[in-house]
Amino acid sequence: MSSRLPDATRILEDLIGYPTISADSNLEMIIHMANRLYDVGAHVEIFHDQSGTKANLFATIGPERDGGIVLSGHSDVVPVADQTWSSDPFRMVERDGLLYGRGTCDMKGFLAAALAVAPDYAARDLRRPIHFAFTHDEEVGCVGAQDLVAELQKRDLNPAMAIIGEPTAMQIVEGHKGCCEYSTHFHGLEGHGSAPDRGVNAVEYAVAYVTRLLELSAALKHRAPVGGLFEPPWTTINIGRLAGGVAHNVIANHAEVDWEMRPVQDSDAEFVKAKIANYCNDILLPQMQTTYPDAAITTYVVGEVPGLEPMEDNAARRLVAELTGANGAEVAAFGTEAGLFQRMGMSAVLCGPGSIEQAHKADEFLAMEQLDSCLDMLERLGERVDARV
Repeated sequence: MSSRLPDATRILEDLIGYPTISADSNLEMIIHMANRLYDVGAHVEIFHDQSGTKANLFATIGPERDGGIVLSGHSDVVPVADQTWSSDPFRMVERDGLLYGRGTCDMKGFLAAALAVAPDYAARDLRRPIHFAFTHDEEVGCVGAQDLVAELQKRDLNPAMAIIGEPTAMQIVEGHKGCCEYSTHFHGLEGHGSAPDRGVNAVEYAVAYVTRLLELSAALKHRAPVGGLFEPPWTTINIGRLAGGVAHNVIANHAEVDWEMRPVQDSDAEFVKAKIANYCNDILLPQMQTTYPDAAITTYVVGEVPGLEPMEDNAARRLVAELTGANGAEVAAFGTEAGLFQRMGMSAVLCGPGSIEQAHKADEFLAMEQLDSCLDMLERLGERVDARV
């Protein structure tokens, strides 16, 4: 058992006490973590979003040079509304070796472990920097990580690899699909339901739009890469919400379609976006504007997060395998921030404590055994990059 386990448990208890639901501020928790890292001598920076209510934390221990290792995790958690918990979700409770609370496994357990080993890193003569990248709003489109990566690129900072501590039961995950989320709004012309030709029914055009998306969804099955590792091996489209209109006897002047795409390759995303844009511009909009020139179709990008592409040569995978003794690597169905770091030029893997099966559920928990295993990995990382070893 790691000597750091009691520290990590106490830190995790503190972090769970911050109700950092994505809709709310994460500033208090970011400042708490920043102070811990500052106290051990890390170079700490906090980057606020435009609203000033959210922030990313980026901190470094070790030499100022390229080739560092990023320990990455998100600070936000999903809501607890309409869930039945057996205890206060924002007050950590230990029962039979399990730590209960919102965010214990997804993914404040990893953050706590990283903070717990930070004093060990600070006491070492590191050959390469170890960075801590703690972000906001991962659960709603990886918004914070996109901002953080842009900031690092502006500074021409080039870490070599990233370990994203998502709950993988300490197994190595080397790939996952991307996640692109959109909200498409239809603006038509209201009128009496008895004279449909005099109006432009936004709901009807939204239905046509959804029908075209479903056709593209079927076409994507035939574009699956040979030997694809994902399940299913093709890019998927999901219609999450269709809403519009005000009453059964009124021509609907507005409608909204919320949808997402999980690409296995960038070319699929471009294929879908081009096809649906052409359908709107060449067919739907001309029909709508024949009756109502101000009719419009507008698509808002909620988030476009690249997938983590499995790579034959992956330095992060090799390093984490050495640290954990894991044999082989897997791919995952869920999306993360890892693809953003990969596009920045880093090799990247997921490896963190806890099971994704517990994430987002009532009575979310993290086994202390998993937290201990994570500490062991991170402590070995410090030994691995210590110039004196």
